[in-house]
Amino acid sequence: MSARPGFAIRRGHGLPLIFVHGSGVDHHIFDDLDPVFERVGGFERIYLDQPGFGRTPPDPSILDLDGLARWLDDQVDIFSGGGPFALVGNSLGGLLSRHAAAGRLDRCRGMALLSSVVDPVTAHRRLPPRQVLVREDQSLADVDEFTRHAYRQMAVVESRKHLEAYQRTIMPGIRSADADTVARMEGGYQLDMDFDRAWNGFIAPVLFVCGRQDDRVGYLDQFDLACRFPRASYSVLDRAGHNVQIEQTVLVCNLLEDWARQVLKG
Repeated sequence: MSARPGFAIRRGHGLPLIFVHGSGVDHHIFDDLDPVFERVGGFERIYLDQPGFGRTPPDPSILDLDGLARWLDDQVDIFSGGGPFALVGNSLGGLLSRHAAAGRLDRCRGMALLSSVVDPVTAHRRLPPRQVLVREDQSLADVDEFTRHAYRQMAVVESRKHLEAYQRTIMPGIRSADADTVARMEGGYQLDMDFDRAWNGFIAPVLFVCGRQDDRVGYLDQFDLACRFPRASYSVLDRAGHNVQIEQTVLVCNLLEDWARQVLKG
């Protein structure tokens, strides 16, 4: 295979479980979820950085979302060795995960999709209004302006605990992202969605987790998509926005643990 593997953190042994982050971040976004899969066991956890994010170098040949989807398809084949695998996708990573799985239905053992993009065209999404349920100015008093602004763009429930999780799992990717890569992706943020026709015969466990106050990708479109999967579970969590894994960590971890055990049972 001519494609080169991206940078990945690999932990554990078993079924390859490939984690696919969203736009503008890196593999660290899944750090606080890893203990779930370590506890369950049975997986080789593969935390992958996409080109231009984290520690995978930029790839100027990837001009748009279609090119990024093809890159991930190759990475899935590389890290799975052409055998069975499962996927965990966050935000744009959820859309990319679906694309990869749709071309490998016989090998994909399941998907968990957190705050997943359903349609890359924002105008097609059904979005709730922007809401901030809890604002805590004091908890952000000693934070630099760049971090404070980035955190508040998506926070629904502001707290010191959530801010620290944001700094630990999201800010590393934001700070290291390649600006040219981000600009190219924003300029080519479209993908042929025909692959979503594949799911009627797909019987592996699929999990959708959404934030009720997620004004970036919403939660209604995910429910409609979940209905196309014969073995889908769907949860929409209140007091959570696009970073649902930060604002409802315990619930997200419980849902992921149940899904992981289902994947291993087959």
